[in-house]
Amino acid sequence: MKFLKIEVFIPRENTKKLMEKVNEGGFLKEENYDFCYAETPVIGHFRPIEGANPYIGSLGKVEDVMENKVEFRIRIDNYEDVIKIIKENHPYEVPVINVIELYNN
Repeated sequence: MKFLKIEVFIPRENTKKLMEKVNEGGFLKEENYDFCYAETPVIGHFRPIEGANPYIGSLGKVEDVMENKVEFRIRIDNYEDVIKIIKENHPYEVPVINVIELYNN
């Protein structure tokens, strides 16, 4: 079975809600456990430019935001469903979502 690692950067106050939605879809389950994910506090940086509609910050100003990097493993065939949940429940106009193929034995 092939797996993907999903990494998402999200404001800390929005982390639990997003992960609850991913878990409700059954995507954070590992055998007899659910809510299987890790979070690491980070500081995100960005500057909204012309055409942006930022959730946080204002046009032309560099923002420093207390975020979490959340990471979890999914089956490759669940990719589209998980990405849809993330995009529907992430507050950012353009969320950063990294997808990494995993080698498993």
